[in-house]
Amino acid sequence: MPAMAQCQAMDYARPEHWIQFANIPQSEQVITEVEPNEETKKVSIFFVAPTVLTDPRDVRWNAEMSDQNWKEEMKIPIQFQASAWQSCGQIYAPYYRQAHLRAYDSLKGKGKDALLFAYQDVRAAFIYFLESISPGGPFILAGHSQGSTQLVLLMKEFLDGTPLQKRLIAAYLPGIGIDSLEFQHIPFMSSPSQCNGYVTWNTMNQKADTLSYPLWYRGKRCINPVSWDLREHTCRKEHRGFYYTNGKIYPHVFETELISGAVCVKNFRQPFKYAVKKYESLHFGDINLFWKDIEINSQLRVKAYFDALGTF
Repeated sequence: MPAMAQCQAMDYARPEHWIQFANIPQSEQVITEVEPNEETKKVSIFFVAPTVLTDPRDVRWNAEMSDQNWKEEMKIPIQFQASAWQSCGQIYAPYYRQAHLRAYDSLKGKGKDALLFAYQDVRAAFIYFLESISPGGPFILAGHSQGSTQLVLLMKEFLDGTPLQKRLIAAYLPGIGIDSLEFQHIPFMSSPSQCNGYVTWNTMNQKADTLSYPLWYRGKRCINPVSWDLREHTCRKEHRGFYYTNGKIYPHVFETELISGAVCVKNFRQPFKYAVKKYESLHFGDINLFWKDIEINSQLRVKAYFDALGTF
């Protein structure tokens, strides 16, 4: 475990320190939970949101809980990202004093300190999650970008090679480059119904971009998030659904090509072809581009997990 700057982690027994939490009044929850069945009521999802502290004029290295604008922005990934797992169980998503985006430009200096400062909150939230929310129960870990960074730290400390790993249905860690040797015992899952491991991917538009791809992704682990294996190509009809900003889900929008460390989405159908034309990297869409694919796959892994236990 890396050394961490000392700070007082937040108290996650307080519901106001959660963006999404079962004890928050329904009117204050970002997404309406799906009525659980006999299987999904046994499952909890721990979701860590991506970086929304991105304004280059903001000189802070970490967010502050007193910042109401930041807290409102933290709700957006719950709606468009965490909701992909809502059919599998109750979602728990903590506020955490995340690092500013510039932290990734200073990973040997203040950026590293800022990310580890943020990790202490995520760690405290997860401990509360294990002890008070899901004691002994199976769970899914999910995040994006900095959220996935924080979950990798969490998994290395709490899950890798420990009995707790057996309770992990799956970890979905898109938006970062994960090396093949990152974990000692947690496998990269290369089949759609595999459990007790992780998947990761990074999304490019048509082809690998010239900036982020060689710096962060090339040579890293990557699944095809349409087929959930290592297939190099999928066609439009296999794509299950893109959750668009208008709140609607659109199927059969694009094809995919899996390359080293990234998945390229190609041949968008209209009108989406023009909407994405200006982007090289589609990092911001790592989850909502594949929203329905994630929902269906997570349901499959939940069933496979309980089938293996003989409890379905």
